[in-house]
Amino acid sequence: MSSEEKLALAAIAISVVLKKTKSERMGKKWLLMRPKQSDTTLLEELRLYPDDFQNYLRMDYDIYNELLEVISPLIVKQDTHFRDAITPHERLAATLGYLATGRSFEDLKFFTRISAQSLGHIIPGTCRAIYETLATIPQAAEWIEISNMFETKLQFPHSLGAVDGKHVTISPPPDSGSYFYNYKGFHNLVLMAIANENYEFIYVHFGTNGRVSDNGVIACTSFYKMLKQGNLNLQEHTPEGFPFVFVGDEAFALRLDFLKPFYSRLLNDQRRIFNYRLSRARRVVENTFGILVARFGVLKSRICLSPEKIDDVVMACCVLHNFLRVKTYQQYTPQGSLDVEDPETHILET
Repeated sequence: MSSEEKLALAAIAISVVLKKTKSERMGKKWLLMRPKQSDTTLLEELRLYPDDFQNYLRMDYDIYNELLEVISPLIVKQDTHFRDAITPHERLAATLGYLATGRSFEDLKFFTRISAQSLGHIIPGTCRAIYETLATIPQAAEWIEISNMFETKLQFPHSLGAVDGKHVTISPPPDSGSYFYNYKGFHNLVLMAIANENYEFIYVHFGTNGRVSDNGVIACTSFYKMLKQGNLNLQEHTPEGFPFVFVGDEAFALRLDFLKPFYSRLLNDQRRIFNYRLSRARRVVENTFGILVARFGVLKSRICLSPEKIDDVVMACCVLHNFLRVKTYQQYTPQGSLDVEDPETHILET
């Protein structure tokens, strides 16, 4: 083949590629309409309907702006000569919409006018920024306040938190086999958490595969290692001389600082009363999981991301839960969404 023929073939190939690229661009022209017709435009309209805004993003307009202000420095990108960068406002709105609904990226792209490939990078990155911004660690004075509230509200003294694990359904990575397959019959990762009496997370750990028991999961956490080493910034004893404790179910190992129920075959009247009191204290973590899943739809279905990105998503849900419980608990968990026990009759009122 002569050099002239090679040049002619190369020119034809280049023209085909250019036509295809132009065709693809014209076919996705609707993506270029993002500044005028994305979900951020919808948010501006929803400001006139606070209930709808709250339902769409799980927070009101003022709280949304507060969150946007604090995380913007972590997610802002620079414009280029070829295109304008996706703004922090668009990134946060897309992320909160995903967390609230659990829609696939292919579905979300039509609401956000951001390609599914870009959403695959934007949403985990924004979730990571949310967690880095909102995550907190209790100090010694807060531990004591938590203990006092457990005694006041649940009549279980010296408790610092209720511990339990929750299975989060995932799509297993390629070639993972049965590594993430649990005894319940699906692939999952475990969210291990400690909750206080106000249905807030004190500590969360995520990422252990679902084949491991709750006791095996907690043994891998930094919390449990610090607990065994006495490095949790706690006072060793209360004024009455009793140690602070955490409470859990039968799956956990018994320790002086970690209580679980007596076995059912060993019960007497006193142990039965103890089990009842411990169960009342322990249920706060189960209720906290219930609130979390009810408010963040992404946790209701299988998450089809890599384990590292799923970690970002789940941890962001947990810190957002705390943030909204503190900032706007009446809207986040309105009256009727929580069980309230009458302190005199001990009857649950819903």
